[in-house]
Amino acid sequence: MQIKLVAINGRFTHSSLALFHVRNELESQGKNISTEIIQLTIRDPAYEVLLRLSKDCPDAIFFSAAVWNSDQVEGLITDLSSLLPSCLLVVGGPQAEVVGSNLEPGVCTVVRGAIEAVDAHFYIDLLSGNLQSLYGRSFFHLKDKKEIFVSPYREEDFDTHLKNRNIYYESSRGCPFSCSYCLSSAENGVVHKDLSQVRLELDQIMAHDTKVVRFVDRTFNDIPDRALAIWKLVLEYEGETLFHFEIAPDRLSEEMFEFLATVPPGRFQFEIGIQSTHGPTLAAINRRIDPAVAYETVFRLAALNSIHLHADLILGLPFETEQSYLKSFSDIFAMAPHYIQMGLLKLLPDTAITRDSEEFAYRKCNRPPYSVLANKWLDSETMQALYWFSECVEKFYNNRYFPSLWQYLRRKEKDIASFFQTLLKTAEKNRLFQLAATQDFLCTLLVEALERRTDWELIREILVYDWLCCGKRTLPACLAADFEDARLLRDRLYQQLAIDIPGLYSKKDRNRFFRQTVFHQFSSKCLAELGFESKNPACFAFLQERDNSLMCLQKTVLLPL
Repeated sequence: MQIKLVAINGRFTHSSLALFHVRNELESQGKNISTEIIQLTIRDPAYEVLLRLSKDCPDAIFFSAAVWNSDQVEGLITDLSSLLPSCLLVVGGPQAEVVGSNLEPGVCTVVRGAIEAVDAHFYIDLLSGNLQSLYGRSFFHLKDKKEIFVSPYREEDFDTHLKNRNIYYESSRGCPFSCSYCLSSAENGVVHKDLSQVRLELDQIMAHDTKVVRFVDRTFNDIPDRALAIWKLVLEYEGETLFHFEIAPDRLSEEMFEFLATVPPGRFQFEIGIQSTHGPTLAAINRRIDPAVAYETVFRLAALNSIHLHADLILGLPFETEQSYLKSFSDIFAMAPHYIQMGLLKLLPDTAITRDSEEFAYRKCNRPPYSVLANKWLDSETMQALYWFSECVEKFYNNRYFPSLWQYLRRKEKDIASFFQTLLKTAEKNRLFQLAATQDFLCTLLVEALERRTDWELIREILVYDWLCCGKRTLPACLAADFEDARLLRDRLYQQLAIDIPGLYSKKDRNRFFRQTVFHQFSSKCLAELGFESKNPACFAFLQERDNSLMCLQKTVLLPL
């Protein structure tokens, strides 16, 4: 029996962990089943995908359906049922039942829950070509769930299906929380692999020059001591692999903080679900975190400047007003994460918040991903305004362009939400959301929004510093006025500086150093804001080499004038 296993990923670098589990379960049924894994992206041409899937007339095609691809899956199943009427079409994944309910009866079979939990009747019916409409049961109801919960990867996968892709890994399955908006809340229970098993499975993964390993544990640090042990384990592997973890901000011990202070830059990335700092909202969604503890955690981690921090904020949650949403944003901005993910609430089927949608007066899009349009606390006009506010924040903040500016505003700006609302007006006037958000364009918009401030001259210097730290050799037009000519400054330094400066240049390569290096003079006030002590103006040399920071900015050396 020839079976194609299909996932439609968000982008090429993603991979589908589920397909590998499905392959192994199917092939464990005997030699009569042969599988082919096909990983696509949501941008692949629909007609070409249809031709690829129908080629060689497979006996069955299995799809993994999620909220971001269910429309494509639904369309492919409809077309394949016409093109290959004898082919068995099976859909699993979190959106499987929705896809099945949208199709004509008998078009496809829905598998609910984990493939490991499907009983033998499914495979008997599959091999006989006589599938029912629905199969499945909860993984957490299985008595032997820990024994069958193993990594599905084979050695050959790393040179084929996983080549140049992120690798997804489970050290645990399930979530200890029951957030009302999340599909994980539909099932209770968490299963953790033994640390010895985690080591063996990671040994296999790390033997293949892996670039990114994404732990998909819903709350990786729900058992702090176990999480710490795995962190120590993954750092034993040589190389530059980036490990991604979803963590709860209130489950980090002092011992964990001490260890994280030793992690080299660029090895760990944390996704931290804050969602809101508004007490009534957190209670309504059953999110049991203390905003004060979350602030301390993220702020301490950010101060290490070695772990890339993503902080999540959700627009449209119950009891979240415009004022409280902007307050939640301001609170998260003050924590200084490197990336603020400002997501729009999705009313997913089979979640508690969707069941309560009438009580909360929710209106939503009827098609996936079921984005909210309005609720009892935010009318549609306010929701739209906050959505574009969030988009504005992400455009300007979620990059490496302006880190010193954000640090300055954290110290000086009393109302950062108001600042971004003003910036939004400038962005909309200049059609930011219809054009490419290049560094030059974003910088120009910031200048337009900020140039009337009383501290503008200082801010301009900070913007210049950020610009040159990104490897730019000349200033953009919006920042270039009134500064000393770069050639004159270079000539002055060439005359003043020593013939050789150990660690910077030797007499032999002195001329090359001055040709390749960018120089710019900064005021003592700006230097103080950047964290450098100098009673007088001084010059930064922006070297060709990049530093070891998370942002990979240019190395700099402060030179006296």
